[in-house]
Amino acid sequence: MLNAREGERGSAVAESVMVMALLSIIFAAILQFGIIIYVRNTLIDAASAGARYGALGDRTPDDGAARTRELLAGSIPGGGQADVSAETTGGDGTAMVRITVRTQMPMVGFLSGPVGLEADGHAYRY
Repeated sequence: MLNAREGERGSAVAESVMVMALLSIIFAAILQFGIIIYVRNTLIDAASAGARYGALGDRTPDDGAARTRELLAGSIPGGGQADVSAETTGGDGTAMVRITVRTQMPMVGFLSGPVGLEADGHAYRY
């Protein structure tokens, strides 16, 4: 007659493989989420810094766009390929510089994915 414990031989190995696979997927998802948040925050910061730079009295909005491209190229891989546009907006005697950055959301590591991301930066002109 077989003992009940003999039927469970090797089940610890199978269970540990399944648990490790699940933990690996969860870890990769958390890592990917962190990369997405990092890229989003970097885009927002670069757009804001470029808008402030372009709003200075001796600068133009195009100078701010160039500064934004420079910051993105040094901050994230492929950041120099982002679409950066600059414009002067505002009304009622107030002029604002608006820098808009459009790029693809990274889906696997730093590879571009199909989801677009847009960030704006605004600053009052001096």
